[in-house]
Amino acid sequence: MEDLVNLIATNQSPSDISDKIKEILYTKSAEKISEVTPQVSASMFGQEDDEDEYEDEEDEYEEDEDDE
Repeated sequence: MEDLVNLIATNQSPSDISDKIKEILYTKSAEKISEVTPQVSASMFGQEDDEDEYEDEEDEYEEDEDDE
């Protein structure tokens, strides 16, 4: 995130700033997708999922949202 602020502060080209924003968003999206993939695949293919593990991950997700 600091890189983005530095790009804006140093008047870099709009395309560089846009590319950095996209990079940050893609990284965050990939992290969220990898977090929920096990639950989704388990529900899609009828595998039983450990409820405690799922609840722990929900708590982590809520904490991450509060930090933003």
